[in-house]
Amino acid sequence: MDDTRAIEAFAALAQPTRMSVFRHLVKVGPSGMPALEISRQLKIVPSTLSGHLSILRRSGMLIATRHQREIHYAANLATVNELIAFLLADCCNGQIGHCGDILSLLDLGRAVENKV
Repeated sequence: MDDTRAIEAFAALAQPTRMSVFRHLVKVGPSGMPALEISRQLKIVPSTLSGHLSILRRSGMLIATRHQREIHYAANLATVNELIAFLLADCCNGQIGHCGDILSLLDLGRAVENKV
C-alpha cells in the first residue's frame, strides 16, 4: 500500500453512511450480502446506497461480485489488513514496546517485528 491508496481508503470511509455500510459488512464477514439487503438492514434508500457502495468499491474497501441478478458486496479484508499494516509499519521507530497495546489488539506484532 502507498500513500495514495491509503488516502483514497480513508476518504471513502470519511462519511457517516459509508462508514456504517463498511462496518456492517465487516460484521457480516467475507460472504457479504446483496445490495438490497444492505439497504433494508441499514434503512438506506437503494439509489443513495448505490453511490456509497461505488465509492467504497473504487477505493478498494469493498469487493463486489455478481450472483445472477444481484450484486453482493463484502468488506475487502485484505485491503483493511494492508491499510493497518501501512499505518503501523514504522510504529515507534522500531521500539515495539511502546506500541504493545496497539499491536496486540491488531495482532500485527510479528509483521512489525519482521520489518525491523
